[in-house]
Amino acid sequence: MRNRFDKQLVQLNDYMLEMGSLIEQSIEMCVRALVNQDAELAKQGINADDEIDHQEKKIETLCLQLLLQQQPVATDLRVVSSALKMITDMERIGDQAADICEITIGLANQEYIKKLEHIQQMAKETTVMVVKSVDAYVHKDYALAEEVIARDDNVDRLFAEVKAELIRLINENADNGEQATDFLMIAKYFERIGDHATNIAEWVIFSITGVHDDYNVH
Repeated sequence: MRNRFDKQLVQLNDYMLEMGSLIEQSIEMCVRALVNQDAELAKQGINADDEIDHQEKKIETLCLQLLLQQQPVATDLRVVSSALKMITDMERIGDQAADICEITIGLANQEYIKKLEHIQQMAKETTVMVVKSVDAYVHKDYALAEEVIARDDNVDRLFAEVKAELIRLINENADNGEQATDFLMIAKYFERIGDHATNIAEWVIFSITGVHDDYNVH
């Protein structure tokens, strides 16, 4: 019985890594579409969200099977229940990458009012956070989960820089307002992705220690 349970836990880890990889690809795709003003790639990014949703359902089904058939306790129960919590945040990250793609389509034929280096840095930071949070779960790595949580400060700082720059651009020329609002929304989506990655890391820590602290409360 235990041998079967352990095999299913390995399968769960594989599924989680697959979902993390899909999210990583989705973020990369939406950023590339934004930077290159590629509407077709943005549409592919929107469609990629369906695959992430499908992976979430696969993991949810496996977790429920483990809970109902194996009736795990203690650490095993935390590992499975944490996965169920994590995939909710992972699915939301997929949604937000698709939302960025939606905005990108509207921006595809416009000349950008600003360079995108800070937004690209936000994308890079959040991607690293997502990948490391899933790795932390699979390898039961407490220190790596803590590193993910600490990195969220970088995302928040970059968001503040983007926001300040966009406000300055609007003050300089009111015609910048509409596009500045779009960029602010994109930056906000990346900031939220950072928050979701932090949530995932919090559930990793819970799966290891049994303690859940909310680091997103300021």
